[in-house]
Amino acid sequence: MPNLSKKGDIMIGGIFPVFNKQEDLNASYETIPPSVTCVGFDLRAFRWTQMMMFAIDEINKDNSLLPNISLGYQIYDSCASPTNSLRAALTQLNGQKQEVSEAECYPRLSAVIAESGSSQSIAIAGVLGPFHMPMVSYFSTCACLSNKIKYPTFFRTVPSDYHQAKALASLVKHFGWSWVGAIQSDNDYGRNGLQAFSEEVQKIGVCISFIGTILRTYPRSKILRVVETIKQSSTRVILAFVPEGDLYPLMKEIVIQNITGIQWIASEAWVTAARPSTPEIFQSFGGAVGFATRKMAIPNLRDVLLNIRPSCDPGTVFVNDFWETIVGCNPCVKPGTVSSIACKGDQTVEQSQHPFFNVTELRVTYNVHKAVYAIAHALHSLIFCEKGNRNDRTKQCINISQIEPLQVNDHLKKVNFVNSFGETVFFDENGDPPPTYDIINWQLVGEKVEHVTVGYFNADGLHINEENIIWSTGSKTVPTGVCSDICSLGKRKAQIKGKPSCCFDCIPCADGTIANITGAADCTPCLGAYWSNDAKDRCVPKEIEFLSYQETMGMTLTALSLMGACLAFAVMLVFLYFRHTPIVKSNNSELSSLLLLSLLLCFLCPFLFIGQPTVPSCMLRHTAFGLTFALCISCVLGKTMVVVTAFRARLPNNNVARTFGPVQQRIIVCSCTAVQVLICFLWLTLKPPFPQQNFKLSNRKIVLECNSGSEVAFYAVLAYIGLLSGVCLMLAFLARKLPDNFNEAKFITFSMLVFCAVWITFIPAYVSSPGKYTVTVEIFAILSSTFGLLTCIFAPKCYIILIKPEKNTKKHVMGKLSTKHL
Repeated sequence: MPNLSKKGDIMIGGIFPVFNKQEDLNASYETIPPSVTCVGFDLRAFRWTQMMMFAIDEINKDNSLLPNISLGYQIYDSCASPTNSLRAALTQLNGQKQEVSEAECYPRLSAVIAESGSSQSIAIAGVLGPFHMPMVSYFSTCACLSNKIKYPTFFRTVPSDYHQAKALASLVKHFGWSWVGAIQSDNDYGRNGLQAFSEEVQKIGVCISFIGTILRTYPRSKILRVVETIKQSSTRVILAFVPEGDLYPLMKEIVIQNITGIQWIASEAWVTAARPSTPEIFQSFGGAVGFATRKMAIPNLRDVLLNIRPSCDPGTVFVNDFWETIVGCNPCVKPGTVSSIACKGDQTVEQSQHPFFNVTELRVTYNVHKAVYAIAHALHSLIFCEKGNRNDRTKQCINISQIEPLQVNDHLKKVNFVNSFGETVFFDENGDPPPTYDIINWQLVGEKVEHVTVGYFNADGLHINEENIIWSTGSKTVPTGVCSDICSLGKRKAQIKGKPSCCFDCIPCADGTIANITGAADCTPCLGAYWSNDAKDRCVPKEIEFLSYQETMGMTLTALSLMGACLAFAVMLVFLYFRHTPIVKSNNSELSSLLLLSLLLCFLCPFLFIGQPTVPSCMLRHTAFGLTFALCISCVLGKTMVVVTAFRARLPNNNVARTFGPVQQRIIVCSCTAVQVLICFLWLTLKPPFPQQNFKLSNRKIVLECNSGSEVAFYAVLAYIGLLSGVCLMLAFLARKLPDNFNEAKFITFSMLVFCAVWITFIPAYVSSPGKYTVTVEIFAILSSTFGLLTCIFAPKCYIILIKPEKNTKKHVMGKLSTKHL
């Protein structure tokens, strides 16, 4: 295998993907691994090899780190292939072939710096582990390599994908992207990295629209299938967790098909890569944002790179490929060769502006530098030990010929030093460095694609300056990455069957519930005395409802009550003024006055029902109503009995009229009213009515009403009034055909019919009426029945008194039927 080597007292191995691989796709994996052809010289990886050589030369010139001890190296090309990486590692472990002379033999390796790809590192670490050979990777990020049980001798100077996945998830969350696509490489780096990312974003409710898998060795048909998936997907934000070499074929197809408008999220494997950072690729990948390891400038390295000279010496492998890539000619081919252009001898790289020579923003190259120095510090702590006095010089405690890889591995675990760039280098218990990333944004400056640092991520979290980002749209407006637009205030998410949780419909909240934040998963019910407003984004106090004096219905009932009270009072005045006339005398003025007084009180009862319910008004409204009507019907009953007894008095030998005088009438009225007084007293004493807020009748309103306290007492009051009116109706009906010109019994019969009809209708209407309409129905029943009594009993008398005074005589009142009826 071609290699770069230099003999030293202690040897360090190096494995780098200087060339890319091209596998034989016709080979069968069931027999032997496919053969690999190394094609495409990788300038980036070649610079890594030069960095390793440069760092070792630095250390050899440093008398404080490893004094009087020289480091050597053996650097092999892996061709970005796990198979070749394993072959290179085994070659380094086995040493030189037997035919090589003893003078040319190299000391055995103490450590290996490898590899860039995670799949290659997994292959190497699995072999080096049993031999206790320490291995330091500069670019393998798979979190699986942190498993110290499987890979006990693995270290790295690049953070693991566990931290990168958390960083990418933080980035997605920061910009509100919940619907993203994903591209992974068909290797350990891509699969493990995307799995870690998926686990992180699931915690924050982000959905992955699709997962495309690519590899640099895939046929074009497979790449085109991934391109078609991208075109058909609704997401405009795509994460590519892919190494540069695997992503580049997809990039070219996307550019060919002119797919634009996608916001790409880059993993550290390609976000700062030079090959895709061209204006051509920028058409579709401009504005890409991702994470990269911290950059560092190594000024002295530029001179080393500029001094690389071509040579036809077989020992200087890779140099001619480098020269042909940079200059465009090969110094070791004869003129006329078809495959390469022969150099004329005057080519130079002294004034080259190629990005290869830019050493101001080195990232992976700097990780190689740290890897070499970490091994050197581990060797220093192994070989040298300190005396008791801190200022004393170090002395050698172990002979370099006795160094075992396991010892180097143990001291690598304790590495902790500040390098010449002021950065502290150490490994945690998993052999990983602390998570520190730069946030990179692709921007086009003139005709050059630049990787602009717009923030950073560390153990403290994400720190980003959005003002410095130019997105894929060419503006500073953050692109959207959602399957469904976020639900506005007053709406909630409704999952769409068969689709991920990030795809949903937004439906308005139901009445009584609100969503006062955007993107609400559920609506929050309004509690107690609150209800949702029309926009369903705020709970507002419910409307208070009761029958008030200010509304039309309240004013109408108030006017009717006052009118009825005035009529009753007017009738009282008429009866008082005409108290000496036959009609007034014949109608028992005492009972009539008491009846008019009770009717007046009945007309005033509605004032206890109108207005906001209070404890006194609730206690009085039904009891006052019950007592006044009981008094009223008792008076009517007394008048009815007077009429009936008067009729009976006309019969021969009947002395009833003599025994049913004013005293007996008063007793009847008082005793009948006393029963109602007792019922109301027990009601108010045992379980009185009280005001309450009714939330059940209406969702939007709080109905203020009077709770009857005892339904039994309430219906007992009504039943007793009904009993009195029923007895009164029956007696009046029996006396309806008395042969007087002025038949009192007829009027009482009509009044009781009206009264009973009103209250029989009242009960179902009362039960079925909601809220304040219950009170309205009750007031209407009170007024209707009262007007009925007043009209039927007293209207005919007032008509005679006021309109037909000629009939207000004793003869007319007591007259018999006309002669033709005799």
